[in-house]
Amino acid sequence: MKKLLFSIGFLAVFAGAAVWIFEGSYRGFEGETFVRFERGAGTREMGRELQQSGVLRFDWELTVERLLHPRAKLQAGEYRFDHAATPGDVFTRLALGDVYYFDLTVPEGSNIFDIANLVERYGVMSAADFEAAAADPSLIRDLAPSAPTLEGFLFPATYRVNHMTTAAELCKEMTDSFRKHWRRLANGNANVQQTVTLASMIEKETGVATERPLVASVFTNRLRKGMRLECDPTTIYAALLDNRYQHAIHKSDLASRNPYNTYQHEGLPPGPIANPGLPSLEAALRPADTGYLYFVARPEGGGHKFSTDLAAHNKAARAYRRKSGS
Repeated sequence: MKKLLFSIGFLAVFAGAAVWIFEGSYRGFEGETFVRFERGAGTREMGRELQQSGVLRFDWELTVERLLHPRAKLQAGEYRFDHAATPGDVFTRLALGDVYYFDLTVPEGSNIFDIANLVERYGVMSAADFEAAAADPSLIRDLAPSAPTLEGFLFPATYRVNHMTTAAELCKEMTDSFRKHWRRLANGNANVQQTVTLASMIEKETGVATERPLVASVFTNRLRKGMRLECDPTTIYAALLDNRYQHAIHKSDLASRNPYNTYQHEGLPPGPIANPGLPSLEAALRPADTGYLYFVARPEGGGHKFSTDLAAHNKAARAYRRKSGS
């Protein structure tokens, strides 16, 4: 009789412990924690990671859940945990592939350095890793054989990333997005590199939507006449490449012999100076039909004053300098 009572008591304690473990929620971390599982990770390895991160009380809990659900497939990826959960809850999330993502928005006109700083600030990857991946143009070699980097082809948009996203993966997704939009815009009837280079200059020169085709017309008219483009943003980009940009254009910048400086070199720069959005790409493909050869910021703000001759441009430039005190 005593043995029977002991057995019953033991089973009751065991059952209670099992209920406490498998039905009770557990949280052994503060705030939030991220757990990453590489492809090919097994149940035991996942269990250890979850236990070490404070998501599970014991590593073998995941193995027990696996025995109870033998057909489930646990999926790799990064998971975010921010509250207490039962082993069953955790197992279900892994089986559903409820991986963690967040939105990374790359603004129009961002260059490689801007994007590198952005992804580092978000903790996705280091700026150096992104810059190294973006320096390899092989992803767009078929479209733009002479492109020096991926600059211009990293389409500005919102992307879903996590802390496991690699620089190569992000560059691939961004260039794939460019390809999709380019096919719709150009229908194969334009030089990709020249168009994107021109679009990047338009993007950096104006944020006024209605001005983009006008700016495009100025650049195309100057190219047709063999005039230097004298585009300030190309001078800034040249200084960035030379690691000497001081947040203002100096005489030394204008005199730089860097190939991207269009004050010193005729024609388009060797490649894009930023990553343009759709409106700038459209303007580069379809410039306005004008005789404009110059533009300068309006002294009252809100856009630019466009001119067909140097005398009118100099007058507009003087008005701007008087107003701005420069």
